[in-house]
Amino acid sequence: MVADGARAALIGPRGDVVWMCAPRWHDDAVFSGLLGGPGAFAVSPTDPRYVWGGQYEDGTLIWVSRWVTGAGIIECREALAYPGDPTRAVLLRRISAVLGPASVRMILDARANFGKHKMARLSCHDGVWTASSGNLKVRLVGASGAKSGEHGLEAVFELAEGDYHDLVLEISDHQLPVEPVEPGPAWSATENAWHSVVPQFDNTISADDCRQSYAVLRGMTGVGGAMVAASTMGLPERAEQKRNYDYRYAWIRDQCYVGQAVAACKMFPLLDDAVGFVASRLLTDGPGMRPAYTTEGGKVPDEWDVGLPGYPGGAGRAGNWVNDQFQLDAFGESLLLFAAAAENDRLDLEHWKAAEICADAIMARWQEPDAGMWELDNRKWAHSRLICAAGLRAIGRNAPPQQGAKWTSQADTLITDVANDCLHPSGRWQRAPDDDRVDASLLLPVIRGALPPDDPRSVATLKTVQDTLARDRYLYRFRQDGRALAKSEGAFLLCGFDMAMALHQSGETTEAARWFERNRAACGSPGLFTEEYDVEQRQLRGNFPQAFVHAAMLETSRRLADPPPPWRGLNS
Repeated sequence: MVADGARAALIGPRGDVVWMCAPRWHDDAVFSGLLGGPGAFAVSPTDPRYVWGGQYEDGTLIWVSRWVTGAGIIECREALAYPGDPTRAVLLRRISAVLGPASVRMILDARANFGKHKMARLSCHDGVWTASSGNLKVRLVGASGAKSGEHGLEAVFELAEGDYHDLVLEISDHQLPVEPVEPGPAWSATENAWHSVVPQFDNTISADDCRQSYAVLRGMTGVGGAMVAASTMGLPERAEQKRNYDYRYAWIRDQCYVGQAVAACKMFPLLDDAVGFVASRLLTDGPGMRPAYTTEGGKVPDEWDVGLPGYPGGAGRAGNWVNDQFQLDAFGESLLLFAAAAENDRLDLEHWKAAEICADAIMARWQEPDAGMWELDNRKWAHSRLICAAGLRAIGRNAPPQQGAKWTSQADTLITDVANDCLHPSGRWQRAPDDDRVDASLLLPVIRGALPPDDPRSVATLKTVQDTLARDRYLYRFRQDGRALAKSEGAFLLCGFDMAMALHQSGETTEAARWFERNRAACGSPGLFTEEYDVEQRQLRGNFPQAFVHAAMLETSRRLADPPPPWRGLNS
């Protein structure tokens, strides 16, 4: 994935852009091969016999594809010009003959609206191609000798060893600037921008991976502070199970996870983005705050069929049914986010007003059934109430004494309520009053301070989660039925990192490190995580890349770098 904050492009091993929505994350795809649609922007060796690989340049989302052919080595440097213009995608591609001569074919076939519109009004002037596709304007620099045919534009570039060739593609729903983008300055600006925004992370146990994850999160966060949950839609968690969703929107919960992770690392720009976006939603919508929004703060569209075959085992459906849900835990996570900001002196008066609105919303709605963290049916989920208690405690520690005491008392009320209806006879927490199963989400309230880790209920819950939901140090969310865990769904990487933090907090530092390393390895060759991991087939599952997993990796790497802190009392 290459990304610029406003959109992303996914590039496959044949050098083909298989997915890009333009001009914004949630707009229709202009390249949709990932879901079986038409349209392509491919750069690949003319010799079909090659071995493909590649890597990111350190601390950036600049990707370098690498093909070893019979004649030598070819590379293509790829990036979306960063930081991105919300109205215009600028895709940079630099082909290099690294060893021996290079023969490379380029194909451009932009297809707006999920492939429904072919390129029209193709013309070339002074070596620059322009076209339209639906409501999009298209311009390509660097392919003056291309030929127009049934499949769009096609060209072959012959390079001597050591030479390179630049391509620049611009796509916008606005009129393009008069002058095309010049590749040299665009590359320099993009390199400098990435190097200026991604820190070293020397305070973590995995600095290289943290820089990469931070770059991913930075690339998925736009100028307005909103971060999309993932860059894709319709990639199934499980084949033929109808669990394929559209994550090209900003989830409040996910935004809070990222803010808390970077606050732990003392890296504040993404914290400020998260606080600003979440506070704006609370100031606007109050207790009616929705679980997710578009990156502009608008309503997430309901689901619709886009007319594509879909990823194998999935379906081509855009939009999300999250509008119909109430998710109580999002309010608790928001308070935890605001508390993290306050502890770092980054919460202004408007943000504090949003925190007060959030606390009031919890007390007004905490007895309502909600969809919960996993967005299931409406129940009184234990996790939702416990994470709200954690949020009230955290913000209470940063409030004036009288207000802080009030919020701490309210947290006690919530915990007492959960103990009345969700305390299993064995002494651990259970998912809901009418569901006695344990759930990996119940680790998080302890990590966040709803209860101390040595509370008997915390200890019993951690042990039961480990005994019943773990396999090879990967963790499943909950036992869905009588089948083996891996037969129902993939391991949930967010939960695996939470287990590492929970064990570390409890003083089991060696076992925590083992869990961290196991889950850190559950990524693709570019180092990107999805939501789930198939332990048996060792394959990624779900939309790609999943922002909250990168956030969890980041936070875990930071927390494991220090000894477990002595637990601060609930009234401190």
